[in-house]
Amino acid sequence: MNQVDVQAAIAGGQTSLGIEFGSTRIKAVLIDSKFETIASGSYEWENQLKDGYWTYDQSEILGGLQAAYREMKQDVQQQYGVKLTTAGGIGFSAMMHGYMAFDQAGELLVPFRTWRNATTGAAARELTELFQFNIPERWSIAHLYQAILNGEDHVPNIDYVTTLAGYIHWLLTGEKKIGIGDASGVFPIEESSHTYHPAMVGQFDESIAGKGYPWTLLQVLPQVLRSGEQAGTLTAEGAKLLDPDGDLQPGIALCPPEGDAGTGMVATNSVKKRTGNVSVGTSVFAMIVLERELSKLYPEIDMVTTPDGSPVGMVHANNCSSDLNAWMGLFREFAAAMGYEADSGKLFGVLLNKALEADPDGGGLLSYGYLSGENITGLEQGRPLFVRSPESNFTLANFMRTHLFTAFGALKLGMDILTENEQVAIDSILGHGGLFKTPVVGQRMLAAALNVPISVMSTAGEGGAWGMALLASYMTDREAGESLEHFLGEKVFKNVEGEEISPDASDVEGFRTFIQRYQAGLAIEQAAVDHLN
Repeated sequence: MNQVDVQAAIAGGQTSLGIEFGSTRIKAVLIDSKFETIASGSYEWENQLKDGYWTYDQSEILGGLQAAYREMKQDVQQQYGVKLTTAGGIGFSAMMHGYMAFDQAGELLVPFRTWRNATTGAAARELTELFQFNIPERWSIAHLYQAILNGEDHVPNIDYVTTLAGYIHWLLTGEKKIGIGDASGVFPIEESSHTYHPAMVGQFDESIAGKGYPWTLLQVLPQVLRSGEQAGTLTAEGAKLLDPDGDLQPGIALCPPEGDAGTGMVATNSVKKRTGNVSVGTSVFAMIVLERELSKLYPEIDMVTTPDGSPVGMVHANNCSSDLNAWMGLFREFAAAMGYEADSGKLFGVLLNKALEADPDGGGLLSYGYLSGENITGLEQGRPLFVRSPESNFTLANFMRTHLFTAFGALKLGMDILTENEQVAIDSILGHGGLFKTPVVGQRMLAAALNVPISVMSTAGEGGAWGMALLASYMTDREAGESLEHFLGEKVFKNVEGEEISPDASDVEGFRTFIQRYQAGLAIEQAAVDHLN
């Protein structure tokens, strides 16, 4: 679209806005009717460990939302000379799972407990046994049940439990609703009815009946909606909250709020069966859309859904890039001490590309980037750890390859269950996330880990906020009866180019050697947890 057309689209509300709360950044993306980004804004943030829980402060949640929107709005003004006052549709997404509990007055009862917390082990085990369905520690229901097991004072006062995305949606619309993909990280979903599994809801209520709480589960959970449905409209209060300047007008339609896993599937066109995507960031997760149910329960595999309700096998590892980023910070400090100021793009490019020069297995080096616990490998807490033997080949290239390999270590162990135990067929996997901004390296390492071709599309850098904007556009612009799969495949991605890298045999064998070392060394990581405070 040319400048005049974009100006007219902005003024006429022929745009879609997506805002996603990622683990390190809140991002706002405005797209036009051609699904191209016309403006964006962001706010950087980090979770904090407070009183034993990983959390984000409520004031920063709201302040970060306003900051990201304000920067995007300023981008609109600077590029097109138009004041942003409306949009065709809006959608919010955020880190899946976690726990936000509110009382009748709408006050947050305890600080937001994020997906990163590994504090709900007892609850997850008991609910998994009760339902005969895997309940991961990250899920909202595990957090709620753990609070019950702990006898926490706030539980009797609960009026509403939701996710971060559900919370933002509620603030801006007054509607207690949630997208089915995000809901599948709250409580198990029944595929046929596309809502919380009724038999399991009954089992949960029966299990807590003796507690005498003044609520039942369905009374405190948000209503589940599928992609394409309208989930409310922006209220006057919500418009003022999002845009304190008062320029944004109420009445804009909002689509169901989603989790970042769902927006990742949308942003990579991975909502049809036999497709998958891997999202790389603070955590790493693979989402594989399944043709059939798994043969049995696996604690390493989350059963969730696409935004339109198809079953998905999700392998989620809590730790991925945080330790790598910390090492990058150390190298940046060294460069500065030597009198060189290296920008992040160059720093990452130079160091990551060194991994391509390394020994196939990383030269006998071993690393665990565990800043927090890791369910797949059975660690309740984490300690970032780098280990080598006297015989190892300690070079910069091997050091970098080892940190890239270990970023995918826990993911690999979970994926093996799908591909080897369950023989799940996967036609394609698409990668997205910051690691893939450096060409080739991330794709090649992931291809080695999973032993499947990895594609990165030209839109991969757009991320989840763009995926959320696509869901808002799907709500407002889809044809009658048009599926999400058709909308994405035939309209959004039809002419999008991608780059595929197949596994290199030497890399695959090298990763196989590394992962054996990784599994054998888990006792070292556990010892670090036990003895290093």
